Amino acid sequence: MYLKSQLSWNVIIPAENLDVEGLMLQKAIVIRLMDDFAAKKASKNLGYFMALTTLERIGKGKVREHTGDVLFLVEFSCVTFKIFHGEILEGVVDKILKHGVFLRCGPTDKVYLSYQKMVDYKYVPGENPIFMIEKMSRIEKDTVVRFIVVGARYVEVEKEFQAVVNLEGDYLGPISQNSV
Repeated sequence: MYLKSQLSWNVIIPAENLDVEGLMLQKAIVIRLMDDFAAKKASKNLGYFMALTTLERIGKGKVREHTGDVLFLVEFSCVTFKIFHGEILEGVVDKILKHGVFLRCGPTDKVYLSYQKMVDYKYVPGENPIFMIEKMSRIEKDTVVRFIVVGARYVEVEKEFQAVVNLEGDYLGPISQNSV
C-alpha cells in the first residue's frame, strides 16, 4: 500500500531563475522538484506520488548549451501509494450501479466491486440504490468496505490505477455506514 522510495530526478532551473546566492538557488530547486513531483502524479512501478519526505542531495549543476538552463541531479526520498494483488484494504463507496460498486481507496478512485463478488447481497434500486443482505447489512454510498484486491492495472494515459476487488473471505465487507 504505502511505499518509501529513494529516487534521483533531473531538475531543470531556467536561466532567469538563477541567483548567485546559494539559498535562493536551493529554494528554486526544491520548488521545481515539488512541482515536477506533483505533475508526475504516478508511475507504473511506484504507484501514486504522495509526499516528498527528505531531500538527500543536490548534485552539481550542468549548463545546457542552447538554453542556458541548468540541470541538477536531485536525490530524495518520498512516499508512494500502490495497490497490490492479494492485499486487503478499505475503501469508501463512491458510486452504486446495478452491476456493482465503485470505491475510493487512497488516491485511487476506480476500484470496482462486482455484484457477483458480493455473495448474498441483492441490488435494491431507488433514488439512493443500495446492496443489501438478509441480515440487514447494507452497502450504500459513503459506506466503508474492507475488500481483497483481485487485480490491479496502471493506465499510462490517465496516470492512474484501476482495481477489481471482492468480498470473498473472512472479515471482508462493510465495516461502517455513512462514515464520510
